[in-house]
Amino acid sequence: MSNSTDPQPPVYGGQAVIEGVMMRGRQSFAVAVRNPQKEIVIHSEPLPARIYDSPISRTPFLRGLTMLWDALGLGMKSLMFSAEVSEPEEAKENEAGDKTAAPPRNPNEIFREPAMIGTILLSLGLSVGLFIALPAFIAHLIVSSEEANLLSSLIEGLVRLVIFIGYIWGIGLMPDIQRVYGYHGAEHKTINAYEAGAELTPASVARFPLEHPRCGTGFLLTVVLISIVLFSFFPPLPVLVRILSRILLIPVIAGISYEFLRFTARHQDKAFIRAITKPNLAMQKLTTREPDHDMLEVAIAAFQQVRAYDERHELQAAAAD
Repeated sequence: MSNSTDPQPPVYGGQAVIEGVMMRGRQSFAVAVRNPQKEIVIHSEPLPARIYDSPISRTPFLRGLTMLWDALGLGMKSLMFSAEVSEPEEAKENEAGDKTAAPPRNPNEIFREPAMIGTILLSLGLSVGLFIALPAFIAHLIVSSEEANLLSSLIEGLVRLVIFIGYIWGIGLMPDIQRVYGYHGAEHKTINAYEAGAELTPASVARFPLEHPRCGTGFLLTVVLISIVLFSFFPPLPVLVRILSRILLIPVIAGISYEFLRFTARHQDKAFIRAITKPNLAMQKLTTREPDHDMLEVAIAAFQQVRAYDERHELQAAAAD
Protein backbone atom coordinates (compact mmCIF):
# COMPACT_ATOMS: atom_id res chain seq x y z
CA MET A 1 0.00 0.00 0.00
CA SER A 2 1.31 3.46 -0.85
CA ASN A 3 1.77 6.29 1.63
CA SER A 4 2.55 9.99 1.80
CA THR A 5 6.27 9.48 1.28
CA ASP A 6 5.89 6.97 -1.53
CA PRO A 7 6.58 8.37 -5.02
CA GLN A 8 4.32 5.78 -6.60
CA PRO A 9 0.60 6.46 -7.13
CA PRO A 10 -1.91 4.88 -4.73
CA VAL A 11 -2.10 1.12 -5.08
CA TYR A 12 -5.56 -0.38 -5.19
CA GLY A 13 -6.44 -3.92 -4.25
CA GLY A 14 -9.51 -5.95 -3.56
CA GLN A 15 -11.20 -9.22 -2.84
CA ALA A 16 -14.18 -11.10 -4.20
CA VAL A 17 -17.05 -11.78 -1.79
CA ILE A 18 -20.51 -13.35 -2.07
CA GLU A 19 -22.17 -11.72 -5.10
CA GLY A 20 -19.82 -8.77 -4.84
CA VAL A 21 -16.41 -7.19 -4.62
CA MET A 22 -14.45 -5.37 -1.91
CA MET A 23 -12.07 -2.67 -3.12
CA ARG A 24 -9.41 -1.14 -0.86
CA GLY A 25 -7.79 2.16 -1.67
CA ARG A 26 -5.40 4.51 0.02
CA GLN A 27 -7.82 5.94 2.59
CA SER A 28 -10.94 3.74 2.54
CA PHE A 29 -12.47 0.49 1.46
CA ALA A 30 -15.84 -0.23 -0.12
CA VAL A 31 -17.93 -3.37 -0.60
CA ALA A 32 -20.44 -3.51 -3.44
CA VAL A 33 -22.90 -6.42 -3.49
CA ARG A 34 -25.75 -7.36 -5.81
CA ASN A 35 -28.89 -8.06 -3.75
CA PRO A 36 -31.76 -10.43 -4.75
CA GLN A 37 -33.60 -7.44 -6.26
CA LYS A 38 -30.60 -6.99 -8.62
CA GLU A 39 -29.65 -3.67 -7.01
CA ILE A 40 -26.07 -2.80 -6.08
CA VAL A 41 -25.74 -2.12 -2.35
CA ILE A 42 -22.52 -0.41 -1.21
CA HIS A 43 -20.94 -0.10 2.21
CA SER A 44 -17.79 2.00 2.66
CA GLU A 45 -15.75 3.31 5.55
CA PRO A 46 -12.30 4.80 6.19
CA LEU A 47 -9.38 2.47 6.71
CA PRO A 48 -8.19 2.22 10.34
CA ALA A 49 -5.43 4.80 10.71
CA ARG A 50 -3.74 2.78 13.47
CA ILE A 51 -2.92 0.17 10.82
CA TYR A 52 -2.63 1.95 7.49
CA ASP A 53 -1.07 5.22 8.70
CA SER A 54 1.23 3.62 11.25
CA PRO A 55 5.03 3.34 10.95
CA ILE A 56 4.55 -0.38 10.30
CA SER A 57 2.63 0.34 7.08
CA ARG A 58 5.63 2.32 5.79
CA THR A 59 8.43 0.02 6.94
CA PRO A 60 9.78 -2.57 4.48
CA PHE A 61 9.19 -6.18 5.55
CA LEU A 62 6.78 -5.00 8.27
CA ARG A 63 4.24 -3.43 5.92
CA GLY A 64 3.36 -6.91 4.66
CA LEU A 65 1.36 -7.27 7.88
CA THR A 66 -1.21 -4.91 6.36
CA MET A 67 -1.88 -7.55 3.70
CA LEU A 68 -2.63 -10.03 6.48
CA TRP A 69 -5.09 -7.51 7.91
CA ASP A 70 -6.65 -7.07 4.46
CA ALA A 71 -7.34 -10.80 4.38
CA LEU A 72 -8.42 -11.22 8.00
CA GLY A 73 -9.93 -7.88 9.03
CA LEU A 74 -11.29 -6.18 5.93
CA GLY A 75 -11.88 -9.50 4.22
CA MET A 76 -14.03 -10.94 6.99
CA LYS A 77 -16.03 -7.73 7.44
CA SER A 78 -16.63 -7.54 3.70
CA LEU A 79 -17.66 -11.18 3.55
CA MET A 80 -20.15 -10.70 6.39
CA PHE A 81 -21.67 -7.65 4.69
CA SER A 82 -22.00 -9.53 1.41
CA ALA A 83 -23.78 -12.40 3.15
CA GLU A 84 -26.21 -9.94 4.75
CA VAL A 85 -27.03 -8.32 1.40
CA SER A 86 -27.03 -11.31 -0.94
CA GLU A 87 -28.86 -13.69 1.41
CA PRO A 88 -31.10 -11.63 3.70
CA GLU A 89 -32.54 -13.56 6.63
CA GLU A 90 -35.97 -11.97 6.53
CA ALA A 91 -38.18 -9.91 4.29
CA LYS A 92 -40.69 -7.18 5.00
CA GLU A 93 -43.78 -6.04 3.11
CA ASN A 94 -43.66 -2.57 1.62
CA GLU A 95 -46.71 -0.37 0.99
CA ALA A 96 -47.42 -2.12 -2.29
CA GLY A 97 -47.50 -5.49 -0.55
CA ASP A 98 -44.25 -6.69 -2.09
CA LYS A 99 -41.59 -8.43 -0.05
CA THR A 100 -38.39 -6.44 0.45
CA ALA A 101 -35.23 -7.53 2.20
CA ALA A 102 -34.40 -6.11 5.59
CA PRO A 103 -31.54 -3.58 5.45
CA PRO A 104 -28.12 -5.13 6.09
CA ARG A 105 -26.54 -4.67 9.48
CA ASN A 106 -23.32 -2.74 9.92
CA PRO A 107 -20.46 -5.25 9.42
CA ASN A 108 -18.56 -3.75 12.37
CA GLU A 109 -21.40 -4.79 14.67
CA ILE A 110 -21.45 -8.32 13.26
CA PHE A 111 -17.66 -8.52 13.51
CA ARG A 112 -17.85 -8.04 17.29
CA GLU A 113 -20.56 -10.62 17.94
CA PRO A 114 -19.35 -13.58 20.07
CA ALA A 115 -20.62 -16.09 17.51
CA MET A 116 -18.70 -14.37 14.72
CA ILE A 117 -15.53 -14.15 16.82
CA GLY A 118 -15.84 -17.88 17.48
CA THR A 119 -16.32 -18.56 13.76
CA ILE A 120 -13.20 -16.55 12.89
CA LEU A 121 -11.11 -18.33 15.52
CA LEU A 122 -12.36 -21.70 14.32
CA SER A 123 -11.53 -20.80 10.71
CA LEU A 124 -8.04 -19.70 11.69
CA GLY A 125 -7.53 -22.88 13.67
CA LEU A 126 -8.61 -25.06 10.75
CA SER A 127 -6.35 -23.10 8.39
CA VAL A 128 -3.35 -23.53 10.67
CA GLY A 129 -4.08 -27.23 11.04
CA LEU A 130 -4.59 -27.87 7.32
CA PHE A 131 -1.90 -25.68 5.76
CA ILE A 132 0.78 -25.58 8.47
CA ALA A 133 0.56 -28.44 10.98
CA LEU A 134 -0.53 -31.21 8.58
CA PRO A 135 2.25 -30.68 5.97
CA ALA A 136 4.87 -30.49 8.74
CA PHE A 137 3.57 -33.70 10.31
CA ILE A 138 3.41 -35.58 6.97
CA ALA A 139 6.96 -34.50 6.12
CA HIS A 140 8.13 -35.68 9.54
CA LEU A 141 6.57 -39.10 8.92
CA ILE A 142 8.26 -39.43 5.51
CA VAL A 143 11.69 -38.05 6.43
CA SER A 144 12.52 -37.08 10.00
CA SER A 145 13.71 -33.47 10.12
CA GLU A 146 16.22 -34.58 12.74
CA GLU A 147 17.93 -36.71 10.09
CA ALA A 148 17.65 -34.66 6.87
CA ASN A 149 16.26 -31.19 7.43
CA LEU A 150 16.74 -29.93 3.85
CA LEU A 151 14.89 -32.87 2.29
CA SER A 152 12.24 -32.79 5.01
CA SER A 153 11.63 -29.04 4.46
CA LEU A 154 11.33 -29.59 0.72
CA ILE A 155 8.78 -32.38 1.20
CA GLU A 156 6.88 -30.24 3.70
CA GLY A 157 6.70 -27.37 1.21
CA LEU A 158 5.59 -29.64 -1.63
CA VAL A 159 2.87 -31.20 0.54
CA ARG A 160 1.70 -27.72 1.54
CA LEU A 161 1.63 -26.67 -2.11
CA VAL A 162 -0.36 -29.75 -3.14
CA ILE A 163 -2.89 -29.17 -0.34
CA PHE A 164 -3.17 -25.49 -1.26
CA ILE A 165 -3.71 -26.12 -4.98
CA GLY A 166 -6.04 -29.03 -4.30
CA TYR A 167 -8.14 -26.96 -1.92
CA ILE A 168 -8.50 -24.08 -4.40
CA TRP A 169 -9.31 -26.46 -7.25
CA GLY A 170 -11.75 -28.49 -5.15
CA ILE A 171 -13.86 -25.62 -3.86
CA GLY A 172 -13.80 -24.14 -7.36
CA LEU A 173 -16.06 -27.02 -8.47
CA MET A 174 -18.89 -25.58 -6.34
CA PRO A 175 -21.31 -23.36 -8.31
CA ASP A 176 -21.38 -20.65 -5.61
CA ILE A 177 -17.58 -20.49 -5.49
CA GLN A 178 -17.45 -20.31 -9.29
CA ARG A 179 -19.48 -17.12 -9.03
CA VAL A 180 -17.07 -15.78 -6.40
CA TYR A 181 -14.23 -16.56 -8.80
CA GLY A 182 -16.13 -14.60 -11.46
CA TYR A 183 -16.24 -11.58 -9.17
CA HIS A 184 -12.53 -12.11 -8.53
CA GLY A 185 -11.98 -11.80 -12.27
CA ALA A 186 -14.11 -8.64 -12.32
CA GLU A 187 -11.99 -7.14 -9.54
CA HIS A 188 -8.77 -7.82 -11.46
CA LYS A 189 -10.11 -6.49 -14.73
CA THR A 190 -11.32 -3.27 -13.08
CA ILE A 191 -7.95 -2.56 -11.43
CA ASN A 192 -6.10 -3.45 -14.64
CA ALA A 193 -8.33 -1.03 -16.57
CA TYR A 194 -7.80 1.78 -14.07
CA GLU A 195 -4.03 1.32 -14.06
CA ALA A 196 -4.05 1.42 -17.87
CA GLY A 197 -6.02 4.69 -17.83
CA ALA A 198 -9.03 3.15 -19.58
CA GLU A 199 -12.65 4.15 -19.22
CA LEU A 200 -14.36 2.33 -16.36
CA THR A 201 -17.38 0.89 -18.11
CA PRO A 202 -18.27 -2.82 -18.33
CA ALA A 203 -17.57 -2.92 -22.06
CA SER A 204 -14.16 -1.28 -21.63
CA VAL A 205 -13.13 -3.20 -18.49
CA ALA A 206 -14.09 -6.56 -20.03
CA ARG A 207 -11.19 -6.27 -22.51
CA PHE A 208 -8.53 -6.42 -19.78
CA PRO A 209 -6.75 -9.52 -18.41
CA LEU A 210 -8.07 -11.73 -15.63
CA GLU A 211 -4.64 -11.91 -13.99
CA HIS A 212 -2.95 -9.23 -11.89
CA PRO A 213 0.61 -9.32 -10.49
CA ARG A 214 -0.49 -8.18 -6.99
CA CYS A 215 -3.16 -10.86 -6.56
CA GLY A 216 -3.56 -12.47 -3.14
CA THR A 217 -3.49 -15.92 -4.74
CA GLY A 218 -0.01 -15.15 -6.03
CA PHE A 219 0.90 -13.87 -2.58
CA LEU A 220 -0.09 -17.18 -1.00
CA LEU A 221 1.91 -19.13 -3.58
CA THR A 222 4.91 -16.90 -2.84
CA VAL A 223 4.46 -17.59 0.89
CA VAL A 224 4.64 -21.34 0.24
CA LEU A 225 7.75 -21.09 -1.94
CA ILE A 226 9.61 -18.73 0.40
CA SER A 227 8.77 -20.95 3.38
CA ILE A 228 10.54 -23.85 1.63
CA VAL A 229 13.71 -21.80 1.27
CA LEU A 230 13.60 -20.26 4.76
CA PHE A 231 12.89 -23.44 6.69
CA SER A 232 15.62 -25.36 4.86
CA PHE A 233 18.15 -23.31 6.87
CA PHE A 234 16.65 -24.34 10.22
CA PRO A 235 18.45 -26.87 12.41
CA PRO A 236 16.77 -30.23 13.04
CA LEU A 237 13.70 -29.81 15.24
CA PRO A 238 11.23 -32.16 16.98
CA VAL A 239 7.89 -32.21 15.17
CA LEU A 240 5.94 -30.13 17.74
CA VAL A 241 8.67 -27.47 17.92
CA ARG A 242 8.80 -27.51 14.13
CA ILE A 243 5.06 -26.81 13.84
CA LEU A 244 5.27 -24.03 16.43
CA SER A 245 8.18 -22.40 14.56
CA ARG A 246 6.09 -22.38 11.36
CA ILE A 247 3.23 -20.61 13.13
CA LEU A 248 5.44 -18.03 14.85
CA LEU A 249 7.23 -17.15 11.61
CA ILE A 250 4.07 -16.46 9.59
CA PRO A 251 4.56 -12.65 9.92
CA VAL A 252 8.19 -12.93 8.81
CA ILE A 253 7.34 -14.98 5.72
CA ALA A 254 4.41 -12.69 4.94
CA GLY A 255 6.72 -9.66 5.12
CA ILE A 256 9.27 -11.17 2.74
CA SER A 257 6.55 -12.36 0.36
CA TYR A 258 4.89 -8.95 0.30
CA GLU A 259 8.16 -7.22 -0.62
CA PHE A 260 8.71 -9.75 -3.41
CA LEU A 261 5.18 -9.22 -4.74
CA ARG A 262 5.51 -5.44 -4.48
CA PHE A 263 8.86 -5.41 -6.30
CA THR A 264 7.80 -7.71 -9.12
CA ALA A 265 4.50 -5.85 -9.63
CA ARG A 266 6.41 -2.60 -10.17
CA HIS A 267 8.88 -4.11 -12.65
CA GLN A 268 6.63 -6.00 -15.04
CA ASP A 269 8.33 -4.14 -17.89
CA LYS A 270 11.40 -6.39 -17.43
CA ALA A 271 11.41 -9.77 -19.15
CA PHE A 272 13.16 -11.53 -16.26
CA ILE A 273 10.59 -10.30 -13.73
CA ARG A 274 7.73 -11.39 -15.97
CA ALA A 275 9.34 -14.82 -16.25
CA ILE A 276 9.67 -15.41 -12.50
CA THR A 277 6.10 -14.22 -11.85
CA LYS A 278 4.54 -16.58 -14.41
CA PRO A 279 3.71 -19.20 -11.72
CA ASN A 280 1.80 -16.55 -9.74
CA LEU A 281 -0.18 -15.52 -12.80
CA ALA A 282 -0.80 -19.15 -13.76
CA MET A 283 -2.14 -19.91 -10.27
CA GLN A 284 -4.75 -17.19 -10.74
CA LYS A 285 -6.37 -19.26 -13.50
CA LEU A 286 -7.71 -21.44 -10.68
CA THR A 287 -9.25 -18.56 -8.72
CA THR A 288 -10.68 -16.38 -11.50
CA ARG A 289 -13.46 -16.84 -14.02
CA GLU A 290 -14.55 -14.62 -16.89
CA PRO A 291 -17.08 -12.21 -15.29
CA ASP A 292 -20.40 -11.26 -16.84
CA HIS A 293 -21.69 -7.71 -17.36
CA ASP A 294 -23.41 -7.56 -13.96
CA MET A 295 -20.26 -8.66 -12.12
CA LEU A 296 -18.22 -5.98 -13.85
CA GLU A 297 -20.80 -3.36 -12.86
CA VAL A 298 -20.45 -4.36 -9.21
CA ALA A 299 -16.64 -4.25 -9.27
CA ILE A 300 -16.65 -0.85 -10.97
CA ALA A 301 -19.15 0.53 -8.44
CA ALA A 302 -16.92 -0.55 -5.52
CA PHE A 303 -13.82 0.90 -7.14
CA GLN A 304 -15.45 4.22 -8.00
CA GLN A 305 -16.65 4.57 -4.40
CA VAL A 306 -13.11 4.09 -3.11
CA ARG A 307 -11.55 6.34 -5.72
CA ALA A 308 -14.05 9.13 -5.00
CA TYR A 309 -13.21 9.00 -1.30
CA ASP A 310 -9.49 9.16 -2.03
CA GLU A 311 -9.95 12.13 -4.35
CA ARG A 312 -11.93 14.02 -1.72
CA HIS A 313 -9.26 13.29 0.88
CA GLU A 314 -6.51 14.46 -1.49
CA LEU A 315 -8.36 17.73 -2.16
CA GLN A 316 -8.85 18.33 1.57
CA ALA A 317 -5.16 17.64 2.24
CA ALA A 318 -4.13 20.03 -0.53
CA ALA A 319 -6.43 22.76 0.82
CA ALA A 320 -5.01 22.29 4.33
CA ASP A 321 -1.48 22.75 3.01
